[in-house]
Amino acid sequence: MIFDCPRCSGSVDEEYFGPCDTCRIDLRATIRADARDVDLAEYEPKMNVTPNAVALKDD
Repeated sequence: MIFDCPRCSGSVDEEYFGPCDTCRIDLRATIRADARDVDLAEYEPKMNVTPNAVALKDD
């Protein structure tokens, strides 16, 4: 499929529409970020609901 690259406006022959090979290489070099470890706190469910008197009633 022949079309104009949406980034550099150059005519390219690619299988799918999108940036050309040169633009993709440039984007990967400038935008790519390294993966990092993120420490999260343990999940503790909130106690938003208090039990009602009927649920606590002993027979």
